[in-house]
Amino acid sequence: MKEKEIHRNELIRFLDNELQVSRFRDYCPNGLQVEGKPVIRRVITGVTACQALIDAAIAHGADAIVVHHGYFWRGEDMRIAGQKYKRISSLIQNQINLLAYHLPLDAHPEIGNNAQLGQLLGLTSDGYFGDENLGWMGSWGPEKVPDIKAATTLIQQVLDRTPLVIGDPAKSPGKVAWCTGAAHSYLEQAINAGADTYISGEISEPIVHLARESGVTYIAAGHHATERYGVMALGKLLQEKFGLECEFIDIDNPV
Repeated sequence: MKEKEIHRNELIRFLDNELQVSRFRDYCPNGLQVEGKPVIRRVITGVTACQALIDAAIAHGADAIVVHHGYFWRGEDMRIAGQKYKRISSLIQNQINLLAYHLPLDAHPEIGNNAQLGQLLGLTSDGYFGDENLGWMGSWGPEKVPDIKAATTLIQQVLDRTPLVIGDPAKSPGKVAWCTGAAHSYLEQAINAGADTYISGEISEPIVHLARESGVTYIAAGHHATERYGVMALGKLLQEKFGLECEFIDIDNPV
């Protein structure tokens, strides 16, 4: 049976439209970042376009890689040298397309990182907060998750990673705000939105003090761990929509 295939431009149009790329002010270009072969049959998805993911995609005979963290970030060295050269040359030599979706994949209401994390943790969403409504608000309910200790256990079981918790384990989670990845700078906006608990991927030194002083529990569940699920859901969507062969490869990252 002939493999399903799609032209690169058709795939880009679909993803750019589905993820509403044009409405975001981002720190990097969303969509196609490195051009490869025009016809795509096999897609590898992953969190970050590191060399290990590229090598795995080459081994799998992939035509395209779709990630959350790609290249060409604002403020970085623009020269293609060193490790950046090695990564990009690996893609070009093997004619592999690299597509990356950052904020658009965080924000999508169904397959986005925040939507997927909330669903996995069993949180009921009832609103948004922060710039471009990237952060989500909701709750567990006291009968389901009575205290922070229970919330920590749940998160550890779901994400297979022990979170860092700043706050009283006996306290009720109350109103929960969450935003995946390196969203520690969103804590103040979460506080202003009425959050009692904030879940994100990372935490910084000054944010520890803000959490303690505000009384809002901060749960840092891992940047990589919280951002695996949007790109996984995106791959499933491409399988269902176009019949493409899509596989998620998890390159472990403790951060």
